[in-house]
Amino acid sequence: MQRRAERAEDQRDQRAGRSSRLSRALVGAATVPVLLIAAGCSSDSDSGDDAKKASESAASTSASPSPTVQAAVYGTLPEPCRMLAKKTLEDLVPEGTKGKEGSSDDTSTRANCSWDSLDNNGVKGSQFRWLNVALLRFDSDVSRGAGDERAREYYAKQVEDARAADGARNTKAEPLGGTGDEATLVRYDLKKKEGAFKQQTVVARVENVVITLDYNGAGLAGDKTPDGDDLAKAATKAAKEAVAALKATLGDAGGTSASPSQSASKSASAAKKD
Repeated sequence: MQRRAERAEDQRDQRAGRSSRLSRALVGAATVPVLLIAAGCSSDSDSGDDAKKASESAASTSASPSPTVQAAVYGTLPEPCRMLAKKTLEDLVPEGTKGKEGSSDDTSTRANCSWDSLDNNGVKGSQFRWLNVALLRFDSDVSRGAGDERAREYYAKQVEDARAADGARNTKAEPLGGTGDEATLVRYDLKKKEGAFKQQTVVARVENVVITLDYNGAGLAGDKTPDGDDLAKAATKAAKEAVAALKATLGDAGGTSASPSQSASKSASAAKKD
């Protein structure tokens, strides 16, 4: 009896052990899905962060400001043959006040007008005069810079070219006040087969436009050579008038462009003030 009781007790212990092991296995199996779910949530969270960072980076790039450059003041040019008053032309080129406009692919960017005068005194000789006004306007460009900066570089080059003119003698250069933002008068003598010429070149810059005024004179067929100082004064006066005519194209404070007749009137008035 005692042995049967012991065997029954052993069987109960074995069944209890198996039940305990089964419970631990079930608990372990239930833990695995929880870990997998947690890992899955973590992975989704990381992916969401990466996507957010990429979106923010793209937004930052698109929001970056585009390169800009200061707008040019002048968007067009006046008619070059109408920049100087009739009285001025009569003083500089008395026998040739009707100008000849040069050819240009775009007159709003590049323009010029020339006049020539020959006062023929027969055997006593002749007086020759030649006048030319050239304008070059520079637009602002992101890759090349602001219009006024580009004009400043061209202005400096024009002055140097005038000073280094082929065959020039007794070259002198001096700054001019009251003639645009900056201006230089270059003077020199030039010997040609026709006679001795006195050359005056005024280079002036107004914002993004450069004006180059050339004026020369000579006594031909034995006539006397004109006075260089007189020619320089005449060229300087004409350059100031040309600058005033350019400024007049901006019109009133509202930015309305002036008509050619208004430009001539305003330029003459401005030249007198200077």
